[in-house]
Amino acid sequence: MKPTAKPLSPRMFEHPLLEWGSRVHPSAPFVVYVPALAGLLAWAWARGLTDGRHVLWWLPLGWVAWQLSEYTLHRWLFHWEGVGPLSRRFHAVLHGHHHDYPGDIARLVMPLGASLPAAAAIGAGLWLLDVPAATVPAYVGFLAGYLWYDLLHWATHAVKPRTAWGRRLRAHHMAHHFAAPDTNFGISHHWVDRLYGTLRKQQGPGRP
Repeated sequence: MKPTAKPLSPRMFEHPLLEWGSRVHPSAPFVVYVPALAGLLAWAWARGLTDGRHVLWWLPLGWVAWQLSEYTLHRWLFHWEGVGPLSRRFHAVLHGHHHDYPGDIARLVMPLGASLPAAAAIGAGLWLLDVPAATVPAYVGFLAGYLWYDLLHWATHAVKPRTAWGRRLRAHHMAHHFAAPDTNFGISHHWVDRLYGTLRKQQGPGRP
């Protein structure tokens, strides 16, 4: 009997609404977040809540904070496989499915049903600090970093790289998928892997 090929985008949920929400077009985060972040920054600037000096300092810091968060979430949350049926199911939905089906193009960016509540909670926490001059541009930088991550993650799986940089990025991430899943946790960057000693030293060409 010939082996059966894995479906490209298998069903994750029995409930049709959850199944529908688990699939997202790669443009969806940008359609939602780019106008919202631009509007938030423009509003804060117009109201005098922040200014150019704070934006130039805190927006890049927010981007770096995302990169640290990206690594931390990927390494210690996404790769935590759980200890019982519920936690193992949580892992399967959160990240296990992606490793089992890395070619599932419909599930390469985070669904809005997951990212929007997280973004709202982070924004609310920062607002409670009552220092909008710093927290508004930091928040914009943090979510801009998240969008860059989503874009690069989608591209490494869905687009054939045409530049040396793109090939290196793809090789880095495909090594995580197919060669050494305990390395190369950064996707939009490599520096945190270097910092923690989890950067895979030898990498072959990226796999499709």
